[in-house]
Amino acid sequence: MGASVCWSWFAALLCLSFMGTEVRCECTEDRMQIEGGHYTLTKKLERGSLLVYHCPEGFYPYPALTRVCQPSGQWRPGAKKFSPQRCRRVECPDPNVMENGNVFPPQERYFVGNETTYDCYSGYTMRGSSNRTCLQNGKWSGFTPICSRDAGANCPDPGIPAGAARSGNMFGIDDKVKYTCNGNLFLVGSRERVCLENGQWTGTEPACYYKHTYDTPLEVSEAFGSAIKDSLTNLQSLNDTQGGRKIRISKDGTLNIYIAVDISESIEEEHFEKARDAIITLIQKISSFSVSPNYEIVFFSSEVYEVLNILNFFDDTVSLASVIQTLKDFKIGDRNTGTDLNLVLRTIEERMALIKERVGPQAFTDHRHAIILFTDGAYNMGGSPAPTVARIKDMVYMNNTADKQAGSRLEYLDIYVFAIGADIFDDDLRPLTAGTGGKHYFRMKDITGLQETFDEIIDESEVVGLCGLHKDYEMTFDKKGKRMRYPWVAFVINQGKNPKKCFGSLVAPKFILTAAHCFTFGDLPENIRVEIDDENGSQEKKVHHFWLHPSYDINAKAEEGVAEFYDYDIALIQLQTAVRFSSLARPICIPGTQETSDALHLVGDSTCKQQEELLLKNHRERLSFLTRKHPLVAEKDVFAKLGANRDFCIRKALTAQGITATDPKIAVTDNFLCTGGKVEHRDDIACTGDSGGAVFKNYEQRTIQIGVVSWGTQEICKAGGIYTYDNPDARDFHINLFKMIPFLKSILGNQDQDDFTPLTFLQN
Repeated sequence: MGASVCWSWFAALLCLSFMGTEVRCECTEDRMQIEGGHYTLTKKLERGSLLVYHCPEGFYPYPALTRVCQPSGQWRPGAKKFSPQRCRRVECPDPNVMENGNVFPPQERYFVGNETTYDCYSGYTMRGSSNRTCLQNGKWSGFTPICSRDAGANCPDPGIPAGAARSGNMFGIDDKVKYTCNGNLFLVGSRERVCLENGQWTGTEPACYYKHTYDTPLEVSEAFGSAIKDSLTNLQSLNDTQGGRKIRISKDGTLNIYIAVDISESIEEEHFEKARDAIITLIQKISSFSVSPNYEIVFFSSEVYEVLNILNFFDDTVSLASVIQTLKDFKIGDRNTGTDLNLVLRTIEERMALIKERVGPQAFTDHRHAIILFTDGAYNMGGSPAPTVARIKDMVYMNNTADKQAGSRLEYLDIYVFAIGADIFDDDLRPLTAGTGGKHYFRMKDITGLQETFDEIIDESEVVGLCGLHKDYEMTFDKKGKRMRYPWVAFVINQGKNPKKCFGSLVAPKFILTAAHCFTFGDLPENIRVEIDDENGSQEKKVHHFWLHPSYDINAKAEEGVAEFYDYDIALIQLQTAVRFSSLARPICIPGTQETSDALHLVGDSTCKQQEELLLKNHRERLSFLTRKHPLVAEKDVFAKLGANRDFCIRKALTAQGITATDPKIAVTDNFLCTGGKVEHRDDIACTGDSGGAVFKNYEQRTIQIGVVSWGTQEICKAGGIYTYDNPDARDFHINLFKMIPFLKSILGNQDQDDFTPLTFLQN
């Protein structure tokens, strides 16, 4: 043993005791260095200081993420002689778990930058991403590849995420699948999923994480933004005041938000400040919704520091401005040693009990609760918080979690956990989450982007021109409310040789997308007018020009037994003056544009194929279109039959009047989507006047137009959605916009003009 090592042991003994008195010593930096990276200290080398290792992007510290200076002058965990601290390359979970297909290349381990491709065995169809890349956050790009037949199943094959194992291969109603993670991976998401009658799986797709895996701000924005907005939009406030005015309680349902931030010594001060700023941003964003929640805001270590007591809201004495100022003024100061996560949850439990006592048990049933925790989970006092969370659930669920009716109460409680800090205790934190309809556990490597993440929760006054924005609930139940839900709806009136009324969709300030058959040869721009509402009421727009797809020819297949051929049934109308965007009038997203990739949260150089794989990934894809109905429109639900389901669907085209061909593919080319029928779901059928309308899909808070309503086999309903009779052979065919991108790009993406700002189309 060397002299220096002997002296270290001797110094440690002196620190532990000197003449019967405890002596506290500083730690040293000996053997603390990390190969390929660096470290920071929260309190220099003093007792309680946290040493945090940092590595370049794409690498992570190994074997320790952090070390804590003990009173003895020793680091915990101590440095290991035969396992020196270094930066390891980030690894992604093993993708060789896919069933009924191959993964190339087959490797023992996959690191950042490694690319994989997937293909299916004969007879199986691919869903998800056929190419994936291992990303710097320890996740695979794209979506889980799935090779399946899905024949006769009520739910599509849910697949197996990379690094996971699944039990359960039956996908009928009430069938269950269960997931576990392999090796030293842990599971985030739903461990068990159940097939429902509507063809959907409960819960969310699980994922397997390493300790170095983290969620990007973009992923958190997408998931948390959607989840919290579900809570906000489930309520209808009777008072819409916001900004610096007084926050008032909704009399028709109440939302209580409890926010708790860990400020113990294991949390760096920088993380605290950024979490505080993020909370301010979150509160400001929430204020833009119609409901004004009540807030409980606390910071905690071994004690709870209450910034805002939720009971003050029930006295109607708290303003939004004062809430924000109180947060800004709060300083972290000296923190007590230790972390008591159970104490903060018991504090929230007590507040909930007092609210219940104050408003009465009956009124309390209308209260929804959202608990948002920022912590690394490293509690070392107060015991496990799990029993407290169980009691909170019982209070909200009314102690009937075993009852089948309890499902109606599950949406009344959401517990979100933002796991922050250098070393996260996932096993303790993941079981604390609660709620339905989305992800509730977020693992953040760096809290730097959290404020920007919360800022992504839509503030309509700032992003009104983004495509696909809409109210996914109706604030009012009149024409204005409908317009806010479908702000892209336009009405095309042709007063030419063959008068017609069609739907259209606003796709750019000066452009309306509709069907080509809404026009007749010889029609002039002055024969056409477009009606679209904005903040000034219903506006009639004059037409500058219109284009039909150059390949559209209604008589093209007359000699082959198709009297009216609707392939390429698409047209664009250019208005003389631009539509002024507002919450009542704004564009829908269309395939092939960068704007749509942004709406779908596709990062990097995305492709049209990626958009299509995301939006049309199932063999029965749920879509919607609109029909005229007072006070404006009504939404119709259908399922596009894709993959193996398509041939049976298009076969019904042969029953249409004017078709004598024996091959349905003569009338229904690959450019069409097919909907209709009564198998598994009674699809709605398009009516007279629905032509030219958008066939769309809502993705999170954005609306993407997938197709254009074109033609149908049966005329079974009149304008207004009134069915004259029910025909199981009725089918509708809609132009698939993914097949029309060259036409859309040639006009909407035209860079060689100065009349309008072109849309940005993807390169491929």
